[in-house]
Amino acid sequence: MPNTMTLSPGRLIVPPVVAALAVLFCVFLAFQEHYMSFLFASLFTMLVMGVPIAICLAGSCLIYVYLSGQVPDIVVAHRMINGVDSFPLLAIPFFILAGNLMNNGGITTRIFDFALALMGWMRGGLGHVNVGASIVFSGMSGAAVADAGGLGTIEIKAMRDAGYDQEFAVGITAASSTIGPIIPPSLPMVIYGVMAGASVGQLFVAGLVPGLLMGVVLMIMIAILARRRGYKRDAEFSLKALRITFARAFLSLMTPIIIVGGIITGMFTPTEAAIAAVVYALFLGTVVYRTLSWRRLIQVSMETIETTAIILLIVAGASIFAWILTSNQVTQHVMALFGPFADNPWMVLLLINLVLILVGCFMETIAAITILVPVLLPVAVNAGVDPVHFGVIMVLNLMIGLLTPPVGMVIYVLSRVSNIPFERCMRGTLPFLIPLVLALLMVTFIPSLSMWLPELIYR
Repeated sequence: MPNTMTLSPGRLIVPPVVAALAVLFCVFLAFQEHYMSFLFASLFTMLVMGVPIAICLAGSCLIYVYLSGQVPDIVVAHRMINGVDSFPLLAIPFFILAGNLMNNGGITTRIFDFALALMGWMRGGLGHVNVGASIVFSGMSGAAVADAGGLGTIEIKAMRDAGYDQEFAVGITAASSTIGPIIPPSLPMVIYGVMAGASVGQLFVAGLVPGLLMGVVLMIMIAILARRRGYKRDAEFSLKALRITFARAFLSLMTPIIIVGGIITGMFTPTEAAIAAVVYALFLGTVVYRTLSWRRLIQVSMETIETTAIILLIVAGASIFAWILTSNQVTQHVMALFGPFADNPWMVLLLINLVLILVGCFMETIAAITILVPVLLPVAVNAGVDPVHFGVIMVLNLMIGLLTPPVGMVIYVLSRVSNIPFERCMRGTLPFLIPLVLALLMVTFIPSLSMWLPELIYR
């Protein structure tokens, strides 16, 4: 599987004239000494010009520090280093490596075959298989782009060969891939836990029911579209086929049980669970299935190093940005804006959801979490929202953002692996935003969906 992580979409997402005007506006703010306004304006200008997100964050902060003269320039480097100096972040490279090993070790194919035997008999069967396979794989990788780039290749080809509309195939693949970071393990949950000082184990457990809920509402949408468009069943139900595919996939299916079960029972910390996942994936790929050669293993390791470096660079850049916001009391100003709604937590949550969806349209998930947690978490806690519940809300919002332009990282990945233009991919994804937003509203306003398991296990 090709490396699907990038620093940014890497292309100009506004006309050159607009970008030039944005640059002139930043220069004007700098000369007027409106330094905080300049910070946001320069960040947005670089984003719309297609500059990598990590450079946008660190670069705008460095220029701000230089122009304002509030602190020495070296503080930028210190804050960036402190931002990634965290033990829970060690889980990130191991979960990425585990996902890459599974994608390259034939595990995803076995999962897809089992899901086909289990759900292919339903109307629009491959759409349901798509969701079911993503739910299983989400218990292994914890990243939407890994799901889209790994399982997505298999799923889109199978649906295309079966006669499904290409837009439908890409749309459900994109939507189902967002389940990955909700069901444990989850890379965004690790980042949120570090920034919010929340238990990563509780966050993992809190995402289990919402992730399954997302799968259910997506399958309902598939059933509706399949009936309207006349999609047929893709396989006859066969106990023999189910038994054979289950036997072939059994050891692969044990991976999420090992990870999630180990965390829930207290056998593993999230970081230790990531290491266990890597060891198990290596065992399956090199000893049991023998699909990983030394050459392929080295290539997978290099992809993991590259992806990890990108993520940590984004975290480092976002850390200095968040520190500047906090030191300039932006949090207090934001809380003041929410002041008129302080007595109505439902309205506060609704407004926060709108902010998060808007930010998710323009900013990469990890950067958004690192920047927004210090700003929005105090507002949510002040409204009586549990930090763990808020973490699920934030990650789910930003997952929906992965499906929306102009950034739409998952859409870019699927456009590349399917050779379908971005605009057609976006058109196919739009209907599936409806069930995802419905799931978001249910998770937001029914806290027990997220908090039932953490309260049962940890509290």
